[in-house]
Amino acid sequence: MNLKERYQKIEEEISDYSALRGVPYPVKLVAVSKGQAVDALREVMIGGCYEFGESRVQEALEKQAALSPSIHWHMIGPLQTNKLPKLIGKFVLIHSVSSLELLQGIDERSKRAGLITNVLLQSNTSGEETKQGLSPEEWEKAWPAIASLQSVKIEGLMTIAPLTDDHQIIRDAFANLRKLQERLQEKAYPHTPLYHLSMGMSHDWRIAIEEGATILRIGNQIFSE
Repeated sequence: MNLKERYQKIEEEISDYSALRGVPYPVKLVAVSKGQAVDALREVMIGGCYEFGESRVQEALEKQAALSPSIHWHMIGPLQTNKLPKLIGKFVLIHSVSSLELLQGIDERSKRAGLITNVLLQSNTSGEETKQGLSPEEWEKAWPAIASLQSVKIEGLMTIAPLTDDHQIIRDAFANLRKLQERLQEKAYPHTPLYHLSMGMSHDWRIAIEEGATILRIGNQIFSE
């Protein structure tokens, strides 16, 4: 099975599973293309993919220069403040905003550029020391400062579940993000609809759909044998 066929297969599986679970909204698939060659992305594009997720700013910029301007690029990897000048205006959505300081930096850079940058707040919903992102409680505490920012648009939240075979642990991490979304939405309503939940990867996307994911970040099922 080639890359085009693998992409189309997972798209079909997501659509079928969403219908089975009665999901009333479209679940977007972002193909995690970090480390993949431009030719591989072109092959996936033939299958209908125009949403790609990158983790390194410079690699993403090089791919953007080589591929169609109609692609929607997502930044899904860890961010450093010194990369922000190259980041602003280059991505349709930044998933990995892991701190208030980083969010404020994106807001400041966006203001200088005369842009509004779409972002997701990354939360560590499992409590793992290796995971980036503020805890749900820390994001709630930071909300008054977030609400005053004018050059970022908070589209929703993002998390990464633990890498485990224990489905209940994975489910709890996703459920915690959904509950945070509900609590923050009460604070944000009606001015900031926190629509998106970016959660779920190749090994756990079905659980993510069950817990309310609107965006799945899938790489291995597309690009790896």
